[in-house]
Amino acid sequence: MDTLHVAVVGSGPAGLYTAEALIKQSAALDPPRAIRVDVLDRLPTPYGLVRYGVAPDHKSIKSIAEYLRNVLEHDAVHFVGNVHLGKDVTRADLLVHYDAVVYATGAMRDRHLGIPGEDLPGSIAATDFVNWYCGHPDMDPGTFTLDAESVAVIGVGNVAVDVARILIRNPDELRETDVSQPVLDALTASKVREVHMIGRRGPAQAKFTTKELRELGELEGVDVVIGDGEADLDAFDATGESARLAETDRHVRGNYTVIKDWAQRLPAGTGRRLTVRFWLRPTEILGGNEGVSGLTLERTRLDESGKLQGTGQFETLPVQMVLRSVGYQSVPLAGVPFDERNYVVPNEAGRVIGPDGRPLRGQYVSGWLKRGPTGVIGTNKSDAAETVRSLLADLAGGPGPGDVQVPRAGLLRMPEGAPEGESPLEGLLAYRDIRHVSYDDWLGIEAAEKELAASLGRGARVKLASRQDIHKACGLG
Repeated sequence: MDTLHVAVVGSGPAGLYTAEALIKQSAALDPPRAIRVDVLDRLPTPYGLVRYGVAPDHKSIKSIAEYLRNVLEHDAVHFVGNVHLGKDVTRADLLVHYDAVVYATGAMRDRHLGIPGEDLPGSIAATDFVNWYCGHPDMDPGTFTLDAESVAVIGVGNVAVDVARILIRNPDELRETDVSQPVLDALTASKVREVHMIGRRGPAQAKFTTKELRELGELEGVDVVIGDGEADLDAFDATGESARLAETDRHVRGNYTVIKDWAQRLPAGTGRRLTVRFWLRPTEILGGNEGVSGLTLERTRLDESGKLQGTGQFETLPVQMVLRSVGYQSVPLAGVPFDERNYVVPNEAGRVIGPDGRPLRGQYVSGWLKRGPTGVIGTNKSDAAETVRSLLADLAGGPGPGDVQVPRAGLLRMPEGAPEGESPLEGLLAYRDIRHVSYDDWLGIEAAEKELAASLGRGARVKLASRQDIHKACGLG
């Protein structure tokens, strides 16, 4: 039987869990179906959010890359890096060369606040700051000098927690991580001594996880303070729902236990301070061409119907930088249908839906681009399994909606002996003089990072500081 050729666009968790599900589920078909998966990425490096979205001091989460490495090293999976959909190849190119295409490019853009002053110098999307300290090739390592003494982080999700932690913690504690040397130097020279983390709603509605929250209180030399009266669950919630959640919801109860403890602490005057604020929404970022000088906030509350409303009480924080972390959005891919309202590719169980409401042959979607930025990294595994069931049902006689489902990804041993050879795109890329990055090339980048760490006396690896350094390490120039 002919080999099924599938292109997966995006080598982050969504893309690689999709590749894994394709291998395992195709092997479970009766009869098994031979398959080859090419994983494309516009960057010369794999792992997406795991490499460029997880803070360098979160080594346990970054270890997910070791799991994803096993997927990339399977015989039937081939990494095709440094190839940009919409620039180097088109959607039509992929549909000509592959039996199916799965789009899995994630969500890479911050949501806007929609308030005056948002575009001032010093008002920055959290994704840009995260990309900077994670060493993303799109970011100049000299982008941030951190001259601000006081910074506001708008948002109370895990990304906001990461950003606040990196800003306020002792940079010496990052020496053994993979953070690039120019970024570590900038953090070491940072003048930031106070960070305000601000949420529109209360402790019961915050999106961070208890583990992430608890880590903030364990930072050496940092006082963690809760805004005056803002840990009171009933003070700004007329519905009583906050107090009920703190009793009945395990996640909220864990968070509130940490927050209540912080509210009772007396600051030790250590020199660095993290203030966690609730029931405040930004209304204006103040400043001028020289940069941010303040942030105006309005007190909020939940009325009797549960609607968030402003109270007309305002305060201004004297901050010199604002980092906006109020959610991610996916961006459209060239030629691929896109829901501009919900920022996803319209789909049914992973099948891309065209303007006429019908599935487009051979096109599928997985991850945040499919469902929006929800869940944790592991959520992408079950999401990818659903998309792959749809794909195999369409193209390889796999189970349909009413049939016995193929076992979910992770339950089957991955088969060996999959087809070798060139990528179906190899000839086209060569014709267009596009030098893609292979998995072997990526191993060269890894080796250079380990050598750099050894030369600096820093941990197991240190990220190369620029795209030029990455290209040099893999022979691109």
